[in-house]
Amino acid sequence: MATLSVVIPVINESDHLAQTLTIVNTAVKVEVIVVDGGSSDDTVQIAKAFGAVVIQSQPGRAAQMNAGAAIATASNLLFLHADTCLPMGYDWLICETLAQRGVVAGAFDLAIAGSQIGLRLVECGVKWRSRLLHMPYGDQGIFLKAEAFHSLGGFPDMPIMEDFVLMQRLNKLGKVAIVAATVSTSARRWQTLGIFKTTLANQLIILGYFVGIPPATLAQWYRSI
Repeated sequence: MATLSVVIPVINESDHLAQTLTIVNTAVKVEVIVVDGGSSDDTVQIAKAFGAVVIQSQPGRAAQMNAGAAIATASNLLFLHADTCLPMGYDWLICETLAQRGVVAGAFDLAIAGSQIGLRLVECGVKWRSRLLHMPYGDQGIFLKAEAFHSLGGFPDMPIMEDFVLMQRLNKLGKVAIVAATVSTSARRWQTLGIFKTTLANQLIILGYFVGIPPATLAQWYRSI
């Protein structure tokens, strides 16, 4: 019986998935579920080669992660981006954290692949936001008890900010803990848009959500930049 189900939503992630799954597979008693949203590259073949359970879903990170969680069999869930590499011993760290009194969910500290000093500043900001506000985001590897996830109805049906809203809801149930170990995520978006523009865009999306702009509009704007 698996003690942890790792759910990975993917669309055309052949450049990153093998590295991610290599580390995922270092753990035992872990169920790996890759949810494909319509890849046209070798993503599905790579996932199967690493022994993952592969299912198809409508595209959209929230829908894909909910589909994966629906077939997961373990008592704990980890939602992992395809371009994010876990620390060694991640399964033990997750189980130890969720066993703490009052903890319902958690995530890891974030490291961004890249040498620019601006990325170190982003990492610092993420660390303080996560620890002070208990609001980690999806690229930090969100994990939680399956019971808590299903009690909340899973990720909200939103095209963007599904992780943000889930964290808001989880904070009402109990403590969201941050593990003192890092995941390493790709810097591709920061490299494409630039560090300042990416950070500004992220903050504007959050502001737009709080002032009532529909998530569909925010998602369309985010994809266009």
